[in-house]
Amino acid sequence: MSKKTKKTYHLSINQVSLSDEAKRFIAKKPYEFADRNEENLVSIRSSIRASIEPMVRRVIETYGVQISHQVIEGVSCQVVKPKKTLSDYKILYGFGGGFVSGSAFEDLTIAVPISALAELEVIIPEYKLAPEYPWPAACDGFFTVYSSLSETLAAIVGESAGGNLALVALLKAKKFGLRMPKSAVLFSPWCNLKNEGDSLEFNEGRDPTLSIRQSLAAADHYASGQDLTNPEISPLFGVFDSTFPEILISSGTRDLLLSQSIQLTSLLRSSGVSVDLRIWEGLWHVFEWNADLPESIISIKQITDFLKNNFTSLE
Repeated sequence: MSKKTKKTYHLSINQVSLSDEAKRFIAKKPYEFADRNEENLVSIRSSIRASIEPMVRRVIETYGVQISHQVIEGVSCQVVKPKKTLSDYKILYGFGGGFVSGSAFEDLTIAVPISALAELEVIIPEYKLAPEYPWPAACDGFFTVYSSLSETLAAIVGESAGGNLALVALLKAKKFGLRMPKSAVLFSPWCNLKNEGDSLEFNEGRDPTLSIRQSLAAADHYASGQDLTNPEISPLFGVFDSTFPEILISSGTRDLLLSQSIQLTSLLRSSGVSVDLRIWEGLWHVFEWNADLPESIISIKQITDFLKNNFTSLE
């Protein structure tokens, strides 16, 4: 589809009812969030990894992918290779965790099914975390890999902080004249570190995975003393145009950062970018990370259909 004929659209998906698994997850109140102070971060990182590891192992086994390690321009990366690959084009993936936690391994619950269903190799840079390595360490490492792979990227994908990095990479690619992928997928992107929007108020205490205090602490660790309206910190303040790839954004009505997905969609659409915003009734911040959730399986299948449809139009 040419740029002249490309249309913007907004699709809201509403389930008739939540799955039993989703209901049980929401019911686990009160939601407890460990303080993201510097003293706690080591234990937070290790506990999150330990809790998700069994699910990661199950997902790898279920989809039969190969996981390997590769260093690209000095940046350590995890590589997901499906049983069957459509081509040598690849997907670049940014993991989440508020720039202070998370890893390529922990996001295999999303990256593995995307790789297997899209039948493309997925590259996940192991960018450095704050506060040990504050901005711009994460976006520099991520963009280094983007620059190296730009000619072979079919798509760029990111969740939460990884969605931020995906957007920053696209803005920098535009700035430096690098090739852009055909499509991008953003799961509940954290695109404004000023943490503004109504959803931070009405979803505080409703999102079982994220709190305002956590978001504020992560922003302080990552970009303390910086101008938070810098587009390379908060890409919601960036300048976009119709040369940017087609974008799919996924969020939920309980997502603490739902407002940011809505604001980003409005900005992109007004700038001539084709955007598909999918808001899931009753679900939370990056619900797709819970790989056993029926809604996650449906969402990732729809997302890989979107990626494959765009991939077939690659020149």
